[in-house]
Amino acid sequence: MTHPTPAATATPPGPKTTAAAFDTWHTARVGAPLVARLYAEAMGERYPHEVAANSSLDWPLLGLLVARLQMTPGQLLVDAGCGTGGAGLWLARAVSARLVGIDVSAAAIQHATARTDSFVPADRVAFRIAQLEATGLPDGCARAVVCIDALSFAADRTAALRELGRVLAPGGRLALTRALRRDARPDFEAHARAAGLVLEHVDERPDEPATWERVFWLWIRHADALTRELGDAEAQNMLATATRRLPLLPGRRAVLLTLRRPGADPAADTMTGPGHPDGGRGPDERTDE
Repeated sequence: MTHPTPAATATPPGPKTTAAAFDTWHTARVGAPLVARLYAEAMGERYPHEVAANSSLDWPLLGLLVARLQMTPGQLLVDAGCGTGGAGLWLARAVSARLVGIDVSAAAIQHATARTDSFVPADRVAFRIAQLEATGLPDGCARAVVCIDALSFAADRTAALRELGRVLAPGGRLALTRALRRDARPDFEAHARAAGLVLEHVDERPDEPATWERVFWLWIRHADALTRELGDAEAQNMLATATRRLPLLPGRRAVLLTLRRPGADPAADTMTGPGHPDGGRGPDERTDE
């Protein structure tokens, strides 16, 4: 996505988010320039204006993703939990990749599709409605998968990780953000093995908690303006998220995990179409983000 994680974040719908709640949020967000301005103020020079993500995505993370994925032109990138598409579209342009973006929100998919021409030719991109646990993509179709601040929204995170690993070609890489308590000691290698993957890198993101702290305080200080732009229900949801999460940030750790599917990559992508996993046909669901 790209969506923020409930542990950190910015997505007003909250921890029991439904597709309908995300639809409401994305629809409100597109007509609310103040939200983007507050993210930009919180991140400063690290804010990628063109991407306009509702997440912790910044310039350092974008650069790290390019380095960790190690893609070559023409390969397929999957943006899992793509939101309104900015991260995947930016990466697809940066590395000359083909792109498939998936998200549970029809509104997000509509907005992402509308943005495509600003980044890459439309025949290199497909956006479709799907869940992280059931992408609908063929086995081994992708050279790389990114999942930015989205895994926490999966109903079954283990199943989602296995599914994202399944769509990777041998030698392909999955890069995903994770947030956890600073004192937690997760066995990332065991989690990777359970999905049939190998842990390659754990990159710390030390600035991420402070970024969210600035974002949340800006929401609180601009509560009246957010209410005018988003409506009372969405603004109150944001403020409740900020109030609930601010006390947790001092104990927060954020990382980027890079996982690789074992084996050599004999033919990085075997898809027959320029950007679609169905042989070049357009997506068969509501792909009008």
